[in-house]
Amino acid sequence: MTGPTRYEPRINPAEIRALDMHTHVEADHHGHLALDQELMDASAAYFRGDHPRTPTVDDLAAYYRERNMAAVIFTVDASTGLDHPPLSSEEIAERATEHADVLIPFGSVDPRKGEAAVKQATKLVEDYGVRGFKFHPGLQAFSPNDPEHSPLWATLQELGVVALFHTGQTGIGAGLPGGRGIRLRYSDPLLLDDVAADFPDLQIVMAHPAVPWVDVQISIATHKANVHIDLSGWSPKYFPPQLVKQLNGPLRRKVLFGSDFPVITPDRWFSDLEKVEIKDEVKPLVFKDNALRLLGLA
Repeated sequence: MTGPTRYEPRINPAEIRALDMHTHVEADHHGHLALDQELMDASAAYFRGDHPRTPTVDDLAAYYRERNMAAVIFTVDASTGLDHPPLSSEEIAERATEHADVLIPFGSVDPRKGEAAVKQATKLVEDYGVRGFKFHPGLQAFSPNDPEHSPLWATLQELGVVALFHTGQTGIGAGLPGGRGIRLRYSDPLLLDDVAADFPDLQIVMAHPAVPWVDVQISIATHKANVHIDLSGWSPKYFPPQLVKQLNGPLRRKVLFGSDFPVITPDRWFSDLEKVEIKDEVKPLVFKDNALRLLGLA
């Protein structure tokens, strides 16, 4: 019996114009969806999307290859929080090996599964080659700074991979009664300050401008050398002005381009960026250089 095909990146930094740190695999090749239909529809309505809502790994590869971009891809394992079976991170990583010139797979594990999550994370890195992990505390219904999750963060730190956490408001569940039970407080970036302090060698990315906690987010990224911000999930024309000021200044090497595709396309992101005053010398850092360095691909 042969083992899994292990991902090894084949990205040429000189040949890509950008690296999208935040894209979603929303369907597998068996037709299974990452979220149930009610949540998918609510998210589409929130973001006013007019594009296909369920890209597979192959779809993402074709989309980004056409644009001379690379992309980090992932799903979210919220099987406990949402009672919905997740897409397979193992399958995503294996399929990404066929597109290693443009795709970088992250895994996802359910932190509420304790030791099982630690074992799965280790296997995803060692056997499948994932370069990081995506967590959505609201969907997964957990507090990142709860001591019960420390073994998972310690493992990711030891493995030397990135931990990317959703922060701030989420369009998933928006407009539904009770937001479908999703609690926004789990996505307060201040909870990640504890994780960053306790695990100083764990590279953390706070995903999205973390409205309504943007000032907190900026303070954490300024204070903790191991914390970064991705700009996904928002059109640049709506970026909070204090965040734009910081990415042009002290945080220019800690801010990363991300779209949140398919809810926002990189085409729209870059088009709307023209309405934002970003220094020319900062753009290559945000577009790809910071991400390449963080992922060990520079």
